[in-house]
Amino acid sequence: MHEALFYKKKRPVVHCELCPQFCRLKNGELGVCGVRQEEEGKLYSLNYGICAGMALDPIEKKPLYHYQPGRQVFSVGTLGCNLGCGFCQNWHLARKAPGVQTVRLTPEQLVARLDEAAAQKPVGMAYTYSEPGMWFEYVLDTAKLVREKGFKNIMVTNGFLNEEPLIHLLPLIDAFNIDVKAFRDEYYREHCKGRLEPVLRYVEIAAQSAHVELTYLVVPTLNDQEEDIRRFTDWVAGINPAIPVHFSRYYPQHEFKLPPTPVEVMEHIRSVALEKLNYVYLGNLPGSKAANTFCPQCGKEVISRDGYRVENLLQAGNCAQCGWNIEVNEE
Repeated sequence: MHEALFYKKKRPVVHCELCPQFCRLKNGELGVCGVRQEEEGKLYSLNYGICAGMALDPIEKKPLYHYQPGRQVFSVGTLGCNLGCGFCQNWHLARKAPGVQTVRLTPEQLVARLDEAAAQKPVGMAYTYSEPGMWFEYVLDTAKLVREKGFKNIMVTNGFLNEEPLIHLLPLIDAFNIDVKAFRDEYYREHCKGRLEPVLRYVEIAAQSAHVELTYLVVPTLNDQEEDIRRFTDWVAGINPAIPVHFSRYYPQHEFKLPPTPVEVMEHIRSVALEKLNYVYLGNLPGSKAANTFCPQCGKEVISRDGYRVENLLQAGNCAQCGWNIEVNEE
């Protein structure tokens, strides 16, 4: 076991301060995440070095559309999560389901896997699949080595982390995709076993120093109300209207049995969001033109996407038709 960071000893209880769950643990108890455990007055990370998934992915799969478009990224994930979303598509990892295959790798061994993929010219390492915030110590140690090798670090996260750990991690992270699962605290409490405000704060802090894109899974009748979408897009625009937002179509998953989100609902939500935001995408809609990037100034298609095949039509980062700078990180 690896001793955790961000906890306080207050015998007979250990106070975990990594995330807003603020678990109070004793007698060998596990945190909400399932991967942090009290033992003899200390807190340990049980998933340090435990890799439950690895793949070389298109960066668009994260999804990141405005960061190194068309490139590959080495993706890795572990077990555990500090939320409990009824619609989770990776619940078998989040909840440590029996039978999940894992391998134990030191940070050095994992980075060696990234080196082996160098012929594919990967951007770097993406911490994804389950919640990388609950892999904090391992991500921190690995991200330092990734940076030393000249690669980038990417977090695909629920954003449910306390401010101090986030600030500790930020200097090592180049890009984030952050889930905002709804714009009502009641939704987070009822369907995700979390809260909204810490996620909003995470986004606001991350956007000050890294590339940020947001994903909003649209669940019919639960978080698709126009009022909520308008409040969400107003908030994003207040940070930066150039932040790309991915509205993802829900399909029945895990404990949720609602039918898939109607296509017309997805298209209406996008039209509402485009009133305030420059780049709005629809995900889980194969063949949709809403996966392409259009110039906010003249409407010309500047990046086309067919599945994960990408055609970048930018000229030195600008729209070829009107010269508008399209906020895409290609370095």
